Amino acid sequence: MSSKPFPLTPTAIHVPDEVLVDLKERLQRTRYAVDAGNRDWYYGVDGQYLKELIDYWIDGYDWRKAEAGLNEYEQYQVEVDGAPIHFMRRAGVGPNPKPMLLLHGWPWTVAMSTKVIDKLADPGAHGGDPAEAFDVIVPSTPGFGWSTPLPENPDMNFWKAADLFHKLMTEVLGYEKYAATGSDLGSMVTAQLGHKYYESLYAIHVGSPIPLNMFNGDRAWDLTGGKAIPEGTPEEIRAGILSVHKRFVAHVAVHVLDSSTLGHALSDSPAGMLAWILERWTNWSDNDGDVENVFSKDDILTNATIYWATNSISTSMRMYANANRYPWTPSHDLTPPVQAPTGITLVGYENPPGVTTENRVLDFLASPRAPWFNHVNVTAHPDGGHFVFWEVPDAWVDDVRRTFRGRTD
Repeated sequence: MSSKPFPLTPTAIHVPDEVLVDLKERLQRTRYAVDAGNRDWYYGVDGQYLKELIDYWIDGYDWRKAEAGLNEYEQYQVEVDGAPIHFMRRAGVGPNPKPMLLLHGWPWTVAMSTKVIDKLADPGAHGGDPAEAFDVIVPSTPGFGWSTPLPENPDMNFWKAADLFHKLMTEVLGYEKYAATGSDLGSMVTAQLGHKYYESLYAIHVGSPIPLNMFNGDRAWDLTGGKAIPEGTPEEIRAGILSVHKRFVAHVAVHVLDSSTLGHALSDSPAGMLAWILERWTNWSDNDGDVENVFSKDDILTNATIYWATNSISTSMRMYANANRYPWTPSHDLTPPVQAPTGITLVGYENPPGVTTENRVLDFLASPRAPWFNHVNVTAHPDGGHFVFWEVPDAWVDDVRRTFRGRTD
């Protein structure tokens, strides 16, 4: 275990009783939409399943149990450049643990790190080499969870979050070099660290190799780029393209164009908030048609309760709009832009249409995304969806260890 004392004093998280009472009262007053003919989720979240979840949220779910589980990790709250930053920590167990940022996406919370944080911090207890231990820092992205409120930072986006996290690691916590890993939105924050602050990074590892300029431009809200599927596209490929569009297009468009309009509604209705994020957990995960194959009711409601109790749903969604409103600009002209050695985990449920797991790595290396990264370890797995370090934690941890192996001296 690291002999250097940690510079901060932990404070357990605690949601006030009155917040939980208000939540229950609001749930009990839910007015459900007329949703006939939607058991197949064709029109979005099935109202009957939503009611089943809400009934359990009222009478079966135990937030205090979930809160106690999170408090098994050290919890910290600091301010960096006027922004509140919450993070969990698990101290590394090994001869020389290295600091690692573990960054989540949307609609994730720090709770989704709990399947991997212990394995990364204490590999010796999980079949690994104690020499590969990390001192794991798991922040709530600014605007998410307890990294709120953001009254002084309404312009927060992924590259501004990277600036805050770099200052957290180097100035607040005093690390000279550190590791970073993340997926979804966390991939973009991680990649920006590997771009702007590459000299301070041992390496990075991402689950979504997203170009840093993805949200630049006039049509960042439109994943199709305004282009129709070409005539003559084979039906199987066409169906795959449509499936991807249906998964992500509405999500990106609404968050980029109308995040506050939706945020007002979701901040007032826990049932509405749950429906919006439940659709993403359901349709983005590799669950064989049943979200509870990946997320139990308790898992779903722990994440939902964090968003609700911290009133963070609106500021979390605004990250998309701000990535477009305040476009990413490069900090240098080096090639590749992300100079830090980069590991990448690719999962089967997100294979591009017509691409199999067997040729996924070659497809990535031939794609326009590959030149963005100094990729040193690209691995494709047959299973797993968007919530990669929750869905395939062992594969994720193995990939991360391989990326950093020999690079933390």
